Amino acid sequence: MKELPVHIQLHPESDKTLYEQIYGHIRDEIRAGNLLRDEKLPSARFLAEYLQVSRTTVDMAYEQLVSEGYVVSRPRKGYFVGAFEELYAISSRPAGKGNRVRQPEEQFAARYDFSPTAIDMRYFPYATWKKITKNILVDANSKMFSLGEPQGDLELRTTICRYLHGSRGVNCGPEQIIIGAGNDYLLLLLEKILGRSVHVAMENPTYIRAYRIFRACHYPVSLIPVDENGIKVDCLRKTDARVAYVMPSHQYPTGVSMPIGRRMELLKWASEEPDRYLIEDDYDSEFRYKGKPLPSLQASDNGGRVVYIGTFSKAIAPAIRISYMVLPYPLMERYRSECGFYSCTVSRIDQTILNEFIQDGCFERYLNKMRKRYKEKHDLLLNMLRPFEPNFWISGSNAGLHVVLLDQRGRTEEELACLAKDKDVKVYRMQDFRMEDTDGAEQVSDRQQDRAGDKEKTDGPAMIILGYGGMTPEEITEGIGRLRDAWM
Repeated sequence: MKELPVHIQLHPESDKTLYEQIYGHIRDEIRAGNLLRDEKLPSARFLAEYLQVSRTTVDMAYEQLVSEGYVVSRPRKGYFVGAFEELYAISSRPAGKGNRVRQPEEQFAARYDFSPTAIDMRYFPYATWKKITKNILVDANSKMFSLGEPQGDLELRTTICRYLHGSRGVNCGPEQIIIGAGNDYLLLLLEKILGRSVHVAMENPTYIRAYRIFRACHYPVSLIPVDENGIKVDCLRKTDARVAYVMPSHQYPTGVSMPIGRRMELLKWASEEPDRYLIEDDYDSEFRYKGKPLPSLQASDNGGRVVYIGTFSKAIAPAIRISYMVLPYPLMERYRSECGFYSCTVSRIDQTILNEFIQDGCFERYLNKMRKRYKEKHDLLLNMLRPFEPNFWISGSNAGLHVVLLDQRGRTEEELACLAKDKDVKVYRMQDFRMEDTDGAEQVSDRQQDRAGDKEKTDGPAMIILGYGGMTPEEITEGIGRLRDAWM
């Protein structure tokens, strides 16, 4: 069995528990690049014997690494280094001529990391997933290993169709659904469907990965500010955009939920010109803790103008690289004529496993369990943040897996992040998700700007993002306590 490249030194006298020391060492090695993606780690039994600690101690360390996405567990194979790729970690290379995004502060390994992208994998039904996989492989035949339909297996598309209608109000047929390995692939496929050089409008701040994909497709991009109701449609109207990329249920990273009035404005904008479309990224839609779940934007679309995109990576596990796209019928015709020859990028075995997981009710039970767990963390976090008032305002709560703090004392995001770092706590700055105004991406504001790119003023309170999905209640309590000492 392969040993770790750097010897683990355990210190019983340390204030950190043994499992925290093991977890911290492996995490730091991954962050430093000493352990590479897909590199196999020692088994829990081997590592426990090697370090002379209990198997439970090593299991806890590995479980924490899996829950934060540093490590992935593969049934019957062991633990492997995951794809360590944060949303904020953007290459310093320009995304296109004249385009760049704000660079995050120097990355560091913090003991308490409030990552907005991490999820809790400690409660994943591994035994159930393993059982379904085993049963499917036992009954597998040659058909299971054939190429399958380009849009994905009809059985899974039908199951997804029923799930989306029941949970999100999406109106579609299985013939409108395309299955792909992640949202990245679906956005690239959408570029083939929409055509080249389509002018796209995006919320600012936004999901940086989608922005980079659009720029890589050489799409002109207009950056539209966001208010308390979501993307500002009056600013959108100042552009020549043909497509608007929005996250109405829970905008990332601001956490804003778009009310029905603003949704109707968006749909009206899309209907005013032929060949205008809205791309609805239904991010974090499964996790809402107050009131009824918000219906999708697509549910209110009567004109076939909304392209709906979702994924199972957040609701189930990051390694479940299965996403889906619902196309309106006019775009389905283009898909069949222009892209119908593309093969599905998800194996039929994985599709069958997911289909069984949903149909047997396992997905619903797991989702209900995780809603309860995340709500407990959400309520704990908000309770711990009460002493921060009135120095901070809190927004973006009651949905998703992160909240946003707005500083009321005139400090900068850099200053707040540095103070947190001194306490071994990592927080995330809103500016790292905000695009800069350059000649490559048009920045639109409430006032009329010249085309040279008069920089939009962003004079407002510093905004700090706190994610809680991947943290334990104990880590949330200790981490917020340290932030209180740092900021108050």
